[in-house]
Amino acid sequence: MEHVIQKLKEKEVGTIKVSEPLSQHTTWKIGGPADVLVEPANIEGLINTMEIVKEAGVPWRAIGRGSNLLVSDEGIEGVVIKLGKGLDHLEIDDEEITVGGGYPLIKLVTIISRQGLSGLEFAGGIPGSVGGAVFMNAGAHGAEVADILIKARVLYPDGRLEWIKGSDMEFSYRTSRLQHEKGICVEAVFKLKKGEKEEIVKHMQKNKDYRRETQPWSHPTCGSVFRNPLPNHAGALIEEAGLKGYQIGGAQISDMHANFIVNVDSAKAEDVLNLIKHAKETIKESKGIEMETEVEMIGRKLKTP
Repeated sequence: MEHVIQKLKEKEVGTIKVSEPLSQHTTWKIGGPADVLVEPANIEGLINTMEIVKEAGVPWRAIGRGSNLLVSDEGIEGVVIKLGKGLDHLEIDDEEITVGGGYPLIKLVTIISRQGLSGLEFAGGIPGSVGGAVFMNAGAHGAEVADILIKARVLYPDGRLEWIKGSDMEFSYRTSRLQHEKGICVEAVFKLKKGEKEEIVKHMQKNKDYRRETQPWSHPTCGSVFRNPLPNHAGALIEEAGLKGYQIGGAQISDMHANFIVNVDSAKAEDVLNLIKHAKETIKESKGIEMETEVEMIGRKLKTP
């Protein structure tokens, strides 16, 4: 990796950290070291990073704010590209906004609501970045990113940088085409609507308060672990199975919301994986339902349950 690090430094792509613990970059506070972590200073830095990684043939992975992500205790091989500062620009043009993939979603929702623009209130309290929200088609309260995305600027592993229309993103429940194409959402353009500022802020705050009151964000967590096997709800199924508060190692199925696993005592990725496996097996046996995880699981020696 030394030659890769040297090239990254020569190109001045941004902040470069070697053997960086990913527990410092995930909301679960779990994860071993990345061989190299790069936080590009701008879009050019991101493109150059991708070019260097491609030429060297080393594994790579992009992350945002580290929610919805479980990283192996053994860490990640190769280069981890973190979209953050440098890719967190915001431009407001009447009812359209252009926002960088590294922009914090919670911050964006707050600012836009106070501008009297409606359409993002559903995301009040959702952790993560704009890029991650597009990647996962984040949603809540009957609304989702697919409803407001005009287009996204996407960087592909082969170096192509393209604008993809929202209608071509193949959105479905917590899914987009970027997941199987390994595309990085560099920036997004959203279509919002002007409205009464006080009502918009009130609606956004109500969604934030709902999350705070019903979800266990007082402990490190990644968000919802399982996809809802509609018409059922994952949290309800897990609670009915009597698994609220069930704990393995430092990881616990939250006693506030059963579709959350919380890090209560220096949890390891292995603890979380064993909890997920236990919940899946229990629901399969009691309800005959196959539970699918929503959280991404990545890294060395990580066995998906």
